[in-house]
Amino acid sequence: MKRWVANRVAPIGLVIIVFGIAAAVLAPVIAPYDARRIVPQDALRPPGGRYLFGTDGFGRDVFSRVLMGSRISLVVAFLSVLIALLLGTTLGLTAGFYGGWWDGLSMRVMDVVFAFPAILLAIALMAVLGASVANLIIAIGIVYTPQFARVARAAALSIRGHEFIDAARALGLGNLRILRRHIAPNVLAPITVQVSLSLSLAILSESALSFLGLGTQPPTPSWGNMLSEGRQFLELAPWNAIFPGLAIMMAVLGFNLLGDGLRDLFDPRWR
Repeated sequence: MKRWVANRVAPIGLVIIVFGIAAAVLAPVIAPYDARRIVPQDALRPPGGRYLFGTDGFGRDVFSRVLMGSRISLVVAFLSVLIALLLGTTLGLTAGFYGGWWDGLSMRVMDVVFAFPAILLAIALMAVLGASVANLIIAIGIVYTPQFARVARAAALSIRGHEFIDAARALGLGNLRILRRHIAPNVLAPITVQVSLSLSLAILSESALSFLGLGTQPPTPSWGNMLSEGRQFLELAPWNAIFPGLAIMMAVLGFNLLGDGLRDLFDPRWR
């Protein structure tokens, strides 16, 4: 805990994340207007007065849309990372523990997936699955599964030869029980760090896909499609792109700072 407090950037990241999650949860209460409310006579109003972040080309309140968009962006990020966590950790643990043909097969499949640039693979999956929030979650989850598989496999390989694993086998424990009670808890630290870092990447992926029209569809607000809509007003009304862009930046910064802090906390070389 002392090292956590001494690491100044990690608490800052945690504060940013807590603030962002609280804003997303309380968005319907905090937002002064309906995010879909169109007021043509108030189109492209600058920030200030009744509209804290100004308005877009349809007269919609940008502040309300940024708040409501955070719900979509964060939910997609958390659910997609959860899918990657479950799939990747299961594959990695079993591959590292059992070895043999299963290790070779599963890791070669992960290598094929990992060989594609993340955003290009996500675009290809969305083109096949179709544009929807559910398919967006599945696509991003598949894209980041190999990262969890590699981390879990490396940790399992380093643990399976220890004496306490041999002792567990000598006591008659089955493989599944050894995996659940002895291997899985020991890979928790690197997986936790990977979760934090993957959340920032998932937010960027969701924003990029929504920006390209393959994610959240208008009029439902998300940070990505707000950037896409605001790019046509960059010279006339830049606030349409600045505020959702800042929201993306702060969310990614928060998760990256937290991930760096967790890495230092769990790294034995820093003890």
